[in-house]
Amino acid sequence: MYAIIETGGKQHKVTLGQKIRVEKLDASIGSDVQIDKVLLVADNDQTAVGTPYVEDMPVCAKVIDHGRGKKIRVIKMKRRKNYRRTQGHRQDYTELQIVSVGDAVIPAAENLPDVVDAEDEEWIEEIDD
Repeated sequence: MYAIIETGGKQHKVTLGQKIRVEKLDASIGSDVQIDKVLLVADNDQTAVGTPYVEDMPVCAKVIDHGRGKKIRVIKMKRRKNYRRTQGHRQDYTELQIVSVGDAVIPAAENLPDVVDAEDEEWIEEIDD
């Protein structure tokens, strides 16, 4: 099963459990995000195409991380005019893990790794021993 979603002015093809980077969202790490702008949902032989969006088929995702992309350089130049400008840019992003597409849900969606403190890690190691 996959879906095509729109977020941040871009379209992404997503499947269950996939990690994607989208334009920065205003959500905290570990929180759930519901994406309502679903353009298409396909499952084996069934396909639902929206006009423009598919109704009642939200895609739910969990926020994993926030970060900044790779630096790009923007250069402007006009020949023979001694005009040169250089500028750098780094785009902010949010990394998401897809938890559900429409009715399909990852079986252990509740067990996705959360942000774990150092004390919790020691406690987990004691249980494993």
